[in-house]
Amino acid sequence: MTHVSFYSESSLLVRDARGRYLPATAEQIFEAARQAIDKKMQRGADFSSPADVKAYLRAKLAGLDHEVFAVLFLDARHRLIEYVEMFRGTIDGASVHPREVVKEALRLNAAAVIFTHPHPSGNPEPSQADKLITCQLREALALVEVRTLDHIIIAANSTTSFAERGLL
Repeated sequence: MTHVSFYSESSLLVRDARGRYLPATAEQIFEAARQAIDKKMQRGADFSSPADVKAYLRAKLAGLDHEVFAVLFLDARHRLIEYVEMFRGTIDGASVHPREVVKEALRLNAAAVIFTHPHPSGNPEPSQADKLITCQLREALALVEVRTLDHIIIAANSTTSFAERGLL
């Protein structure tokens, strides 16, 4: 396990297996942030605030050099049941299968979902493929009475919300 501590105001250090402190890599910093957000936002966390959702997803997905299609499965009061990285892709795409998302929603007894994925390119604009898969997923989930609340794209420090853009 990596232990993170501040050595000075400008350096973040990690302790290696022999107890020596070394400058942290960007990947170690992102991993520490992901671990911290996982501890903070556990099962039952309230996701009714769009700002909280975006902050959580930025911490989870920032710094990835490949696409991951993830789903926040929520209960009827929009509390987190589980964050699941459903599909992993390459630098510019990931294959998403609606059947698998529906199966997971039913397994978790979810009432609502929020989709998310990073754009490693740094461009937060939804592609045509993003819009198409969101529509397909929303329709498939609606058949089993699971609401699609949003699809959020994370790109560097920017986010794009389909709900805020009127794309849902």
